[in-house]
Amino acid sequence: MSGTEKKHAQRRALNRGLPDARQLAAGIREGSRTALARAITLVESSRTDHQEVAQALLAELLPETGKAVRLGLSGAPGVGKSTFTEAFGQYLTGEGHKVAVLAIDPSSARTGGSILGDKTRMELLARDPNAFIRPSPSGGTLGGVARRTREAMLLTEAAGYDVVLIETVGVGQSETAVADMVDMFVLLLSPGGGDELQGIKRGIMELADLIVVNKADGDLIPAARRAQLEYKTALHLMRPKNAAWTPSVLLASALKGEGLAAVWKAACEHHDALAGAGELTRLRAAQARAWMWTELREGLFAALKADGRAAKLIPELESDVAEGRATPTAAARRLLGLVLGDTKGG
Repeated sequence: MSGTEKKHAQRRALNRGLPDARQLAAGIREGSRTALARAITLVESSRTDHQEVAQALLAELLPETGKAVRLGLSGAPGVGKSTFTEAFGQYLTGEGHKVAVLAIDPSSARTGGSILGDKTRMELLARDPNAFIRPSPSGGTLGGVARRTREAMLLTEAAGYDVVLIETVGVGQSETAVADMVDMFVLLLSPGGGDELQGIKRGIMELADLIVVNKADGDLIPAARRAQLEYKTALHLMRPKNAAWTPSVLLASALKGEGLAAVWKAACEHHDALAGAGELTRLRAAQARAWMWTELREGLFAALKADGRAAKLIPELESDVAEGRATPTAAARRLLGLVLGDTKGG
């Protein structure tokens, strides 16, 4: 059975009846991959009854979360994110770690569809008994990160995975979404030299805790070394986002499996530095607060879309805004009034 067929089967199972949160939690604690996959399908569901069980499940497992090293991997298309993720994941399982990969696939803005091909691109890692790969559609969420990725991360931690890799779409401008859920943000770059450096936005460089110049092999080694020097120079001009850690630039070749040990060493040093300074606790607390406000915004938007009165009013307001009869702010306030119960809003 293919990955897509399995996912459809899991959804059909969910539709046949709601799972028991405690039984599902017990299966996850025992390391059942089936239970973990089913739980992630549950938290990704938009059905109200599924979400109620999902939240009960997360509450049951919450004490067993937070023990993993959380790494975000991002970079421009073509930099080799999936190849690097697979090679890095294989290195980590070879070192005795259990690795969960939450790979975010881009959703089509037109159809909402997603390829979900990460298990195909990471075929070797997908067969590793100490690795768990879960592709999820971004659903148009800011930063290319699926809305429920945070909850999926908690579930994998409760299942005993001690390293969680979140591979993002790499859209460039909104990578704060992944930075708000991981301990270390790793930016993958190609050996492009000065021309590529000009195209890298300052904002995403400032988010990076570690820069890895991938594809540093063969004829590209001289270019990779030049790029490493230029990125180091660029980092020196920026203020580190955390006083306990200074970002560095490393070379790696996912194709040849070179430089992966150095990347993991940097990840461990970063984790220890932040934990020793008390910054890791502060960081995760700040991320939890940001998560709450994200859920609030998403919840308000979902309530708005589900409101019958809003559905009737939206076309009228869109027409008013498009033709200049109302400002976008005034139109938005009318819609919010419906959700918040303001009689003046409708």
